[in-house]
Amino acid sequence: MDVAQALETIGRLDPALSAFVEVWDERARAQCRAVDPGLPLAGLPFAVKGRSGIRPRSPSDAGGARTYAARRLIAAGAVPVGSTSVPGPGTYWQTWGLGAHGPTRNPWRADRTPGGSSAGSAVAVAAGMARLATGSDGAGSVRIPAAWCGVFGLKTTNGLLPSPDRTGLASAGVLTPRAADARAYLRCVLDGHAEAPVDLPLRAVWSPDLGFAAVDPEVADVARAAVDRLVGAGVVRPVGGDPALLDPADAWSAVRAGRAATGAAVREENDRRLDALFAGADVLLTPATPNRPHGHDGPGPDVYSTALTWAFNLSGHPAASIPAGFTSDGCPVGLQLVAARGADVSLVEMAVAAEERLITVRP
Repeated sequence: MDVAQALETIGRLDPALSAFVEVWDERARAQCRAVDPGLPLAGLPFAVKGRSGIRPRSPSDAGGARTYAARRLIAAGAVPVGSTSVPGPGTYWQTWGLGAHGPTRNPWRADRTPGGSSAGSAVAVAAGMARLATGSDGAGSVRIPAAWCGVFGLKTTNGLLPSPDRTGLASAGVLTPRAADARAYLRCVLDGHAEAPVDLPLRAVWSPDLGFAAVDPEVADVARAAVDRLVGAGVVRPVGGDPALLDPADAWSAVRAGRAATGAAVREENDRRLDALFAGADVLLTPATPNRPHGHDGPGPDVYSTALTWAFNLSGHPAASIPAGFTSDGCPVGLQLVAARGADVSLVEMAVAAEERLITVRP
């Protein structure tokens, strides 16, 4: 896919999906004509999360932590084609993105949300409107929409890349059609990037609920079936038992509210348990979300799609979602992979190895 094809696809599909807030048609075409063909990502069309992810009037001059990844991608020759939707003003954070054409719609089920807050970025990638999209993840905002849109999503190790989030919970992320496509992102955004091949089988710990989450049984079954296929293919080797973490909901909320001391005990205990887990394992496997995509009116007041993701925003571990399969009503399910802090490049390679052995077929 080149820039012209991406813009044509956006024009054709986005009125129904509403993944974009703005489309930078003329600027993207001009940048594409001017790009150095010798650059590693020359002409690759990518989408940018939210209006503040980049300033289209002068993208080469955009500064600050929020634009860091976009500026690195542009320097490597990639071309931004537009800004993607996030929850709009007055939108409850558990619901959906708001694009130029209304609520952002899940490309698999238009009556369902794509997840958020990187809603439009996930839809743009899933629908073939961009080859890559930037995201940010403070509680699961990359991994949840990746899972529900059937694409790859990576949350980097907290603090590895600049972030505008003063609480330290949010980290930069990326959404791509497949895990292998994320390699180029890491090569561009990481200083001192080094390849990190992995040895198979990976020592893996599986948990359907992290010891506390209420998980939709069919979602858990789809994720577990994916793990079983990975075991059968020699990608992972189960080690250890079912890990049990403390529910991080109150600790996460306290940190977000600027009361980090309130959640310190839970955070420290979960860090201790995760350190012990990764002393004997390469990867922790869970469903990416406890539930399937909900409707555009939200999941209900007591349902937290973040239940299996936000523990790793508190702990700082890199985490990713890969497509695991579908529920019987045609909703994608993601398998979450979590690795040791700083093992981002290795985590992507783990995800590549897993995706190569997982064939997901819509019912």
